[in-house]
Amino acid sequence: MIPTLVDKPPEGKEWMHEVKYDGYRTQIVIAGERARAFTRRGFDWTKKYLPIVEAARRLGRDCHLGGELIVQDQNGGQASRRCAARSKAAAAIG
Repeated sequence: MIPTLVDKPPEGKEWMHEVKYDGYRTQIVIAGERARAFTRRGFDWTKKYLPIVEAARRLGRDCHLGGELIVQDQNGGQASRRCAARSKAAAAIG
């Protein structure tokens, strides 16, 4: 089934829906005292996401975390431009 954009989700138990975020698909791998972040294509973006990676490392257990990395605005909505700008700034750093 191909997702379809609609203004309002359908009602009824037979329907499923999820919020579509426009961010960066990311996997964080935690092993021992080390944590690293990877893009869906396998690029190591640990330095770009360092505050998030450090927080994940403090979980204190080996695991893989996967999800969409986004930036929210003050109203809880997406701030896609801020996410892209932060990513570009981090790329310039390292």
